[in-house]
Amino acid sequence: MASIGDRVNVKPRRILRLVLGSRRNPLDPQVRRRTRLAAMLAWAGLGANGLSAACYGPEKAYLALGEHAELGPLLALIMVVSVVILALAYSQMFELFPHGGGSYRVASQLLGAQFGLVSGAALLIDYVLAISVSLAGGTDALFSLLSVDAQGYKLTVELALTLLLIVLNLRGLHVAIWFLFPIALAFSLVHAFLILFGVGAMAPKLSGHVAQAFAGTLQLSRLTGWVFVIALLIRAYGLGGSTFSGVEAISNNVNLLAEPRVKTGRLTMFYVALTLAFIAGGLILLYSLWDIRPLPGHTLNAAILGAVLPALGLSASAARSLIWITLLLEAAILLVAANSIFIFAPSLLANMAADSWLPHQFRNLSVLLVRQNGIVFIGACALAILGWTRGDLAVLVVFYSINVFLSLALAKVALLRYWWSRRHRSRGWRRRMVIAALGFCVGAGILIVTLTQKFFEGGWATACLTLLVIGGCIVIRHHYDWINERRHEVDRQFALSQAELDTIRPVETRAEGGTAVLLATDHWGPAIHTLMWIQRLFPGQFRNVIVVSVVEVDAGAMGAVEALARLTFRRDAAMTQLEGFCAKCGLTATRVVGFGTDPAKELERLLKQTLANVPGCVCFANKLILPPRRRLAEWLHNQTALGLQRRLHAQGIPLMVLPLRLGW
Repeated sequence: MASIGDRVNVKPRRILRLVLGSRRNPLDPQVRRRTRLAAMLAWAGLGANGLSAACYGPEKAYLALGEHAELGPLLALIMVVSVVILALAYSQMFELFPHGGGSYRVASQLLGAQFGLVSGAALLIDYVLAISVSLAGGTDALFSLLSVDAQGYKLTVELALTLLLIVLNLRGLHVAIWFLFPIALAFSLVHAFLILFGVGAMAPKLSGHVAQAFAGTLQLSRLTGWVFVIALLIRAYGLGGSTFSGVEAISNNVNLLAEPRVKTGRLTMFYVALTLAFIAGGLILLYSLWDIRPLPGHTLNAAILGAVLPALGLSASAARSLIWITLLLEAAILLVAANSIFIFAPSLLANMAADSWLPHQFRNLSVLLVRQNGIVFIGACALAILGWTRGDLAVLVVFYSINVFLSLALAKVALLRYWWSRRHRSRGWRRRMVIAALGFCVGAGILIVTLTQKFFEGGWATACLTLLVIGGCIVIRHHYDWINERRHEVDRQFALSQAELDTIRPVETRAEGGTAVLLATDHWGPAIHTLMWIQRLFPGQFRNVIVVSVVEVDAGAMGAVEALARLTFRRDAAMTQLEGFCAKCGLTATRVVGFGTDPAKELERLLKQTLANVPGCVCFANKLILPPRRRLAEWLHNQTALGLQRRLHAQGIPLMVLPLRLGW
């Protein structure tokens, strides 16, 4: 018969299952395979942020040339070469780190934890801003097609789209990507057609235009000097640097790719680089060929559409419809770009949480094997920023695309250091060092230009926010280090040597004694401390002990099979120590170990199963009691024992939670 707690919760559970989907088994190889991305899906899901930059990056770069549009073809060539350099440089990263992590992991392992923290904090701020900018830009493009009366609903639409993306990504990676994949494909095809037709229509004049452009560049250099020409190109290149801000997504999320990961990563990077270089370079070339000038209330992409489409010989209504479709796709691709951030920002949070820079809850996977805490956190931050700025794109753009190039520059410095240290052991190190050096020059150059242009406009706020995040991460890391040291002290206090473990003989189960069910983790000391509490409170009552433990399958364990093996090994070592201590005390010990993404739910299942097999047993757990000066830090821990106690009490199952004082 169902308990009251079960009957009350049945409807919310059904609603959640309907919205988010059914649970998945993290140990099923087929589930692992289905949650990995093939190259084309990764191109749409992870590369969309780069594709969306074609909606505004090339325009910013071209407009920065001012009256010197003759530099357009040269700028287009520089943009294409930069995409190729960055793609090659990022390919080195996922070859060296096939389990993902990108710039954060590269900086952490090759430069040191502090540099990794700077890189991770910078990327975290950039990701939140990228979602806000993408949604605000897409909504602006959409509402530019509507009447002025509709503008009042723009913020509401932005917030609704953010909530939609949160729900889609909570359902799982493939659901979100398959939903948005047609948009990315249609955007690429339409813009490829526009570029090919626009350049083809000007083919008779193309060679003459390019020659004229280079002649104009030489004439400008004679009038103003090459320093002015180079400075103008660098400024335009830097202000259009947001074009390259999405290329890093592949190396950051190699762990999401289908096996073989490195091969899939190379193919995905090729697709992303080819598409981005063609669209970004092609649009700048089109602007220059057709001598496009900015029009009030219109983007350069809208202006080039208005100039090129009449050459197709379409009717006025057909041309207008095609313009609408193209602009709608540009708005939609920004939605896909925002979705791509929801894919790889939680991965960054999980990596930083694994290193204890962020709360460990960000490592957790939901029953659908998604990083739900990271998705909800990133979504909530984006909602807050959109609400604070009222979705004003002009305000958001000032803060955006600074930090990503700081992270990129750090990663390339790390690669330079790595290849230099291996110059005597690795063949081809010179070529790889040159690629890393060129990647550093691209990232550092764009960072310097962006900072000098945007710092006093509001870029200082991004720098201050990044410093605040770094400070918060340091405080969190210090707390976790302190907790781990205290736990290891308790472990050492009760540790048995291997010689002692080899001589101890297990005690046979006795029917006359009671049975205590003890919840344990991969630290045996706290569990033994709890067992001693039980013996003091109930002397001689419990002769048998069942140790129940769950190996949490978090984001790191899903990313690599060997990571799960390491977790299992640590848990087995803790169980062996507990069984040895019980045997020394004359108690029988039996272990029950489970695997799951939600430790509380898996523990609840194992306890119910144990109670069914051994009626009358009593369950015990422990809870950390920290000194008064550290009470505020208790929210950093999962509170599994208290949450499990509430759930079991609602079903009439007793669970005693005993105190474990640390650091007093």
